[in-house]
Amino acid sequence: MPHKVSTCLWFDTQAEEAANFYVSLIPGSKVTAITRYDKGAPLPEGTALTVVFQLAGTEYLGLNGGPIFPQSEAVSIVVQCDAQDEIDHLWSALTVDGGKESRCGWLKDRYGVSWQIVPARIGDWMTGTDKAAAGRAFGAIMQMAKIDIAIVEKAFRGE
Repeated sequence: MPHKVSTCLWFDTQAEEAANFYVSLIPGSKVTAITRYDKGAPLPEGTALTVVFQLAGTEYLGLNGGPIFPQSEAVSIVVQCDAQDEIDHLWSALTVDGGKESRCGWLKDRYGVSWQIVPARIGDWMTGTDKAAAGRAFGAIMQMAKIDIAIVEKAFRGE
């Protein structure tokens, strides 16, 4: 029997808010379960303890565990986008209200969770037999915060 595997994201107190925000951004996503703290628990009664949610079919567990373990860039959620408007939409939504841009398609949202918002074609650009084209694409991406598909494709083609 296969094991079920998911990722747990530790939040201070914002797991439910973050999960609802994330599922509103990614089509085919939903919150599937919430457990709540009871009276006498470390957080106020009724506060979400855990929130199980799916982003495009991938399951995550949000845990409100207090400020002990902050998020870090060591773990990130990767979203592969087919079109520039998808990248633009997610980038804008995830960096608003305290989110921070990084480099090469990386950002940190207002909850401290790291994301990689990348073109679905990134693997095609970076692998294959044409090492010079891959190098040009990589060089273009290294100059960007939010990835611009048209610019990377031009670099890949040597234009």
